[in-house]
Amino acid sequence: MICRFASEASLALRRGNVFPQTPSLSKTQDEGSLRGHPSTGARGGSAAHASGATVAFIAALFMAVPVHAASVGMLGVDVANKSELQLCAEKDNVTLEFKSAAVTQFRIEAAHPAYIDTLQRDNFSADWTACDIKADPGTAGSGIAPPKLPAKTTIYEDVELWVTGYNFGGFWREKAVPFKVGDRTESTFHVVQVWVRANERAEEVLVVYPPDGYWRARPLPPQHLGWSAYGSSFLVGPVEDVAAPGGGTRPIVDLREISFDPKTKTFTLQFVRGGSATLVISKLDRERQRIDVAFDQPITDRPFATLRSMYVTEFNNDVARTAVLEAGAKSWREEPVMAFTGAKAATDVWTGRLVPSRHNTSAPDTVFSAFSDGTKQPPQWRAPWAK
Repeated sequence: MICRFASEASLALRRGNVFPQTPSLSKTQDEGSLRGHPSTGARGGSAAHASGATVAFIAALFMAVPVHAASVGMLGVDVANKSELQLCAEKDNVTLEFKSAAVTQFRIEAAHPAYIDTLQRDNFSADWTACDIKADPGTAGSGIAPPKLPAKTTIYEDVELWVTGYNFGGFWREKAVPFKVGDRTESTFHVVQVWVRANERAEEVLVVYPPDGYWRARPLPPQHLGWSAYGSSFLVGPVEDVAAPGGGTRPIVDLREISFDPKTKTFTLQFVRGGSATLVISKLDRERQRIDVAFDQPITDRPFATLRSMYVTEFNNDVARTAVLEAGAKSWREEPVMAFTGAKAATDVWTGRLVPSRHNTSAPDTVFSAFSDGTKQPPQWRAPWAK
């Protein structure tokens, strides 16, 4: 088990713990970004204040709907727990793999934890206790030069949404993956952020790491905190294990290309192993972000999705528990994440925390559900061509 990022700096960036100050950051808009919390800064200038139509725009685009507790009548999938014991809080040791030879559609939700309204403050600092990151590129003793400060590029911007990419100067897996928006293409991004304007401020709500295919999502922050942390990551597509720095392996999705349509909030992924997928941001509010995923064909020979997170103790984790509903079951099965025994026909899988952790305390729960072969869709499903 090794540190998952190119260097100490890029690891902290990926966790959302530090970010360099740049002239475009607005101190009054989101001063916490300069202190190192997961909300990585807001746009400056007159665009930093939303127009009067902002709230109406967001409400219309991401319409609030009732929560559906279970994927009734949907497919069941195999879930395997490949998690490993770990003392370092900045290494991903939680791994849940999702497999099915039939699935072509499913849904991912990042939802605030049940205790979010009780929080008076958040903990977001990196915890390097018991961590040895010398094997990763860019760290002392690795023999590889440290990365430069991140180079920022805004690849798309309108009044209500913008997309920015960063090159860290070094990453654990150096691969150029073209990222396209309209007629513009950039191939040097290590991370891409999606921002929206909501509630009179700018909010970063989604990130993707093109070189290894990792995603992180979060809802709009709760009003009483003003911002919230990223937590678990997820992979979408044909998941494979590759050699990692310092030995061992780590799971990735090998991407050939990513394109993004800002009008429909749709990502289109092309995979090196063949096939494609779309990820549509179908709902975004102060409770959850919902992403509807569709493949052009089933992924039959390997996991089609994987959750990655970390657990050290009940009080130091990004995910501590699982709840699984299996096809035909009369109730959910709840277990600690490290003791989770897997499932053979899971229709819904919740991962999260029931009590606050000292690490990324406000980070969202993650829910996988609505598995389908394309013959049935859950309520409020957003097809990739939907406007």
